[in-house]
Amino acid sequence: MHYLVTGHTGFKGAWLVLMLRAEGHIVSGIALDPLPGSLYETARISELMASDVRLDIRDSAGIRKAVTQLSPDVVYHLAAQPLVVESYRDPRTTFETNVMGTLNMLEAVGATPTVAAHIVITTDKVYRNVDRVEGYSERDALGAADPYSSSKAMADILTQSWVKSFPGAPTAIARGGNVIGGGDNAANRLVPDLVAAFATGEIASLRFPGAVRPWQHVLDCLDGYRAIERALLAGSGAGEWNIGPGRESFVTVGDFAESAAALWGNGAQWQASDDAHAPEANLLSLDPKKASEQLGWSSRLKYPESLGWAIDWHKEVVRGADPRTVTENQINSYRNLGAQE
Repeated sequence: MHYLVTGHTGFKGAWLVLMLRAEGHIVSGIALDPLPGSLYETARISELMASDVRLDIRDSAGIRKAVTQLSPDVVYHLAAQPLVVESYRDPRTTFETNVMGTLNMLEAVGATPTVAAHIVITTDKVYRNVDRVEGYSERDALGAADPYSSSKAMADILTQSWVKSFPGAPTAIARGGNVIGGGDNAANRLVPDLVAAFATGEIASLRFPGAVRPWQHVLDCLDGYRAIERALLAGSGAGEWNIGPGRESFVTVGDFAESAAALWGNGAQWQASDDAHAPEANLLSLDPKKASEQLGWSSRLKYPESLGWAIDWHKEVVRGADPRTVTENQINSYRNLGAQE
């Protein structure tokens, strides 16, 4: 099958391309240039792409032309401005990218009759957060405070409205949790910040060590997206889906950093930052019961394994291993976990 992944030069997008290619699929992508040193660059993923289109998702005419010419069977829309801190610095670009970019993709997919499944990726942060421990279900109200989260909530509502208002490809919304894994090099993300400090013998600085997050490995998150895709192709699966880990993965940032330091070794340490930082939610959690019951999906990796796989990836690459090989090995190991179940 021919897949189109927007945002394929980003962290999750790069992992998704390698996952799809490991299954023998044809993959095209639409994205901005990758960050220097990104997984997309270090794993030489451009070599694996059928089409590698550099295009701003805000360019409505360009997006429509590119999607219709590519004529994919399945579309994953991951392209976004994904950082909370950056959304405070540049809210206009955040809203234009996350909201209007999603509209552009919905229009383009609607004009492309080959598309049999369209998965729009939003976030766990779309929910109106009241620090509820039991987690939010797909029935709960959306709403957010910071520009990033509110832009994704708007994109989520936009997609729901579009699906109800216009004919087109079977479309679903995936609300993913807090994803970790090898190769993430975006600014102001926990694992990249920890690894950058640990690798150079510096003390890592944490903005919000008391915050609780539902840590999920990128492969579990993508596996959830694929479960939605399979349902869409089978004639069901439309609607909204929480793709998050179980309660055992709800761990504070400080405890996460402590475990990561122990796994890294060599005296790795962290400390709380005294610098002012943008407001962030204290607790974020999803209830993935719907995906479990209706899709038969749940995370294969428990929290210690998710953290261990992420740290192992970076340790191997720091020692000189090829990033593509390390990533493909973890994808194969993950597939074998499913085969054993």
